[in-house]
Formats: sequence, structure tokens, C-alpha cells
Amino acid sequence: MANYWDIVNKVIRQSDVLLFVLDTRQPDETRNPEIERKIRTLGKRLLYVLNKCDLVSKERLAETTARLTPSVYVSCTKFYGATKLREAILRYGTPIAKHFGRKQIYIGVIGYPNVGKSSVINLLKGKGAAPTSPQAGFTRGYQFIRISDRILLVDTPGVLARGRNDEIFAAKIGAKNPSALKDPDLAAIELIEELEGVIEKYYHAEPGKDAEETLHRIAKKQNYLKRGGEPDIDRMARRIIQDWQHGKIKRE
Repeated sequence: MANYWDIVNKVIRQSDVLLFVLDTRQPDETRNPEIERKIRTLGKRLLYVLNKCDLVSKERLAETTARLTPSVYVSCTKFYGATKLREAILRYGTPIAKHFGRKQIYIGVIGYPNVGKSSVINLLKGKGAAPTSPQAGFTRGYQFIRISDRILLVDTPGVLARGRNDEIFAAKIGAKNPSALKDPDLAAIELIEELEGVIEKYYHAEPGKDAEETLHRIAKKQNYLKRGGEPDIDRMARRIIQDWQHGKIKRE
């Protein structure tokens, strides 16, 4: 298969509007400045799609949409935002298509693995339009999907930013499956620190003096124990990462 960057560069050049799908719980972590620069340098329109908007507070959502413009927020699990997203695509894409003497708008879809690109496509088109999976890296190549008689959409594999392939980062954004992590406890501890009480609340555990102790308390509370009653930190950490990646843990 062609190199990911070769594919993404081709999609950017072919598209009128690029939908950059972000996880609303961690929008800055799931952005890719290098790709954004490529889009703007080539004179293309960038539209942020803030997926999983139901997993953040209204205050956090308002702050993010005000900061990242233009943007549309959606929830694929709640089937929310499809109409607004189609309207934005037509609003930004129609003038570009007209400039080239076309009625059809070419839309590129990009983003990190597992942020919900395929789910956003299904939201626009309808169930079954694009294959979806909770496993990172499911989309292996790029494919064309017709959304309407005016919108043709191109899906791509997720692309990690150069220099950002460390395991903790990949685990937090859903780019690496929990079962494949070498040190899941480090990723879970960083999430506990970053979310400031959200993880403890979700698992009904009292916070410890630091994130490592908190992880131990969560494991005991959830009865993730080894023989002898010691907390099974590895298994609990993978559970936390899995619940985060699958959208069970909301960000307040």
C-alpha cells in the first residue's frame, strides 16, 4: 500500500474541503499541525469536525468551537449534527466547485486513527456507508463514498504526526489498542492526572495522594486483583484506556 503521507497529500490536492475529524474531549491532542499547514498552503478549505460532542460539558464545547473555526460539532452515537455538517460542506464547498466549473464538491476526510472518521461518514450518508471498528487502524486504504449527488467524499487511513508515535500519546488518542500497549499503567496514570478527578469518579474510587496510588485504589474498587489480593494494575490500566477510547468516560 502507498505510504500514508503519499495518500494524504493526494487527498488534500484532490479535495475542495477537508474535514479534519477531532475527538472533542481532546481536540488539541488530535490535531495535526503539519497536515493543517499543508491544507492551507494548497489553498484548500479546512473544516474541523468535533466528534463525540456528547462526552464533554457545554462550557468546554463552547470554548472549543470558539477557538477552532470553522467547526461543526457532532455526536455519531446520538445521531446529532449531520444536517449542520452537510450545510457547512455546501456553504464552503460550493464556491470552490463553481470556481472550477463543477457542481460536485470533493470532500476529504482526515484525522487520527479511531477518532471516528468512518462514523462521521456514516452519519452523513447513513448506516453502513463506511466500515467502522473500535480497533485502531481499521481503514487500510482510501475509498470514495458518495454522500449525495453534489458531495463525493474520500476517506483515508489515520495519519500520526511525525515525531508523535510514542505509546502514551497513541493510547490517549485511540491510535493503539489497549491489548498492544507495553506499559498501559503509564498511559492510565497520565489520563488520571490530566482529567483531574474524572477517572476516580467514573470508577467510584477515592483519589490517592498521586495518580499511581489512585490507579491502585481503582483496581481494588473494581476487584481487579491478583492472587493474594494485590491490585492487578496492568489489567486495570488496560480497562481504563479501553473505556476512554470507546467513549464511556466523559470529560467535564
